[in-house]
Amino acid sequence: MIQVHTYPDLIEGRLVSRYKRFFADIKLDNGEVITAHCANTGPMTGVCQIGSPVLVSYHPSPKRKLAYSWEAIYIDEQWVGVNTSLPNRVIGHMLDHHLLPELEPYHTVKGEVTYGKEKSRIDFLLTNGEDNSQRTNPQRTYVEVKNSTWCIGSLSLFPDTVTTRGQKHLRELMAIITENTAAVLIFFINRGDCDRFAAGAQADPEYARLLQEAIAKGVKVLPCRFAIEPTKITYLGLASLEV
Repeated sequence: MIQVHTYPDLIEGRLVSRYKRFFADIKLDNGEVITAHCANTGPMTGVCQIGSPVLVSYHPSPKRKLAYSWEAIYIDEQWVGVNTSLPNRVIGHMLDHHLLPELEPYHTVKGEVTYGKEKSRIDFLLTNGEDNSQRTNPQRTYVEVKNSTWCIGSLSLFPDTVTTRGQKHLRELMAIITENTAAVLIFFINRGDCDRFAAGAQADPEYARLLQEAIAKGVKVLPCRFAIEPTKITYLGLASLEV
């Protein structure tokens, strides 16, 4: 287990309501009711239970419309991360510190790189060697990150709704694979109770079909497990893949 993120001081409360996708009303333990930004715009299947304990971070700034961000919720006797802006930061930290041996070797990490025929933006591009140095044709690895909080028992599932954007990303990843170009899909399992992963075929059968096709064509899938605590996030290793 490796600690990969330290939270700022988080504030405890309980979920009152979630509405218009981006907003969550939360009653803090001091009795104050605040509105927090909800970065997860999906249905949050199984992890949006009214009355559950939650954690929020506080970021007072004139540049923000809402000073609070909803970070986690306590469900099924453990914390589940709901801030979907955090997984990319955590994975970026892990890549910078070479904490994912399955992706070695690489020398450089770039974020938000445009690629593909459908004009997507990859979360991370890893390069082993440079065009103008020791290799004339460097190995490139395109890495896409998806956040997963939906589960059935110990089985983590993605997606929890139809995702045309996710389908597009799978098509793009399949299309870029060549002798010197690899494609990797990381599923960030944002809860510590799941040791297996599968496509959420019940929610999006087309995504499940494309994921199977992508694996057959060489896209590497890494279901990464994380334990969420009020002070930190810990990497637990890979879940088993069931597709």
